[in-house]
Amino acid sequence: MPTTPAQRRLRIAVFGAGSIGCHLGGMLAPTADITLIGRPAAMAAIDAAGLTLTGPGEARREVRDLTAAADPEAAAGADYVLVTVKSADTATAARELAPHLGPNTVVVSFQNGLRNVDVLAAALPSHRVLAGMVPYNVVRTGTAAFHQGSGGSLMLAAEEGADALADAARAGGLLLELRPDMPAVQAAKLLMNLNNAVNALSGLPLREQVGQLAYRQCVARCQLEALAVFRAAGMAPAQLGPVPPEVMPQVLELPDAQFQELAGASLQIDATARSSMWEDLQRGRPTEIDSLQGEIVALAERHGLTAPANARLITLVHEAEVAAPGTAPGWTGPALLAELTPAH
Repeated sequence: MPTTPAQRRLRIAVFGAGSIGCHLGGMLAPTADITLIGRPAAMAAIDAAGLTLTGPGEARREVRDLTAAADPEAAAGADYVLVTVKSADTATAARELAPHLGPNTVVVSFQNGLRNVDVLAAALPSHRVLAGMVPYNVVRTGTAAFHQGSGGSLMLAAEEGADALADAARAGGLLLELRPDMPAVQAAKLLMNLNNAVNALSGLPLREQVGQLAYRQCVARCQLEALAVFRAAGMAPAQLGPVPPEVMPQVLELPDAQFQELAGASLQIDATARSSMWEDLQRGRPTEIDSLQGEIVALAERHGLTAPANARLITLVHEAEVAAPGTAPGWTGPALLAELTPAH
């Protein structure tokens, strides 16, 4: 656990500083010494102009007091390293960080998916690795500007080493819950993230996409498959909102007016919010589809089940990845639902 004298601020490095990482680093900057580590071009832009963070609502924060770097060596001396790379890059991130971590550095995975903490812990056996979860959406709106489009509290494993980071996060204005049940929290987040592919393929803002029944029916099919797989694997997702996970597919399939009445207030999605997978397709980057829908398909195969809706979405997203960057796939809800409907 990091021990810092009262007069010294925490030193926190964010490794893989994309949209989520820059948002976390920027929010923590008033209460900790922050080093962002990411792509050279992105870090150069931040070094020149600082960060601009907006949302939710009219909130705006200009952040100048931080360091932006492209070399993993910049993590040296950190009390905490927050890992925010995509799941496929986790093992590489661990190898690059390993030579530069101090003996008391705590590593925190703020990533999607179920396996990243295990991957980091296996590669960094001398370090405490904590699970974290970011419930909301952040997208890049400029070269050094990031917008949080939805709400919710960060979640962090209630384990040794978590308290100092939690205190710094709260002091910086972040909502954060310490949770004793992070595997269940991560399973619940995976259920929610099954909408990312649907949103990316729709090309629509999240609020508009989630407001249409046919798109929600696509997500409901993915969630029903996931819930069956979780039961077979002995996994019980946590309830993170007003609706229990096992009831959410039925709620998604309600008519639009009833859905909005029941779930609208809790969605807290602004008009510009989109999924990170949509942003990846726009920028011509690989998506995390294999760590989201792919996780469900892999678990299904392991337990003698199938997950055809999730499998079909994997194919469609991979097809979109090789299309021209910046073009929206533009699937309508009914057309996408037909793709996920087995032929009889």
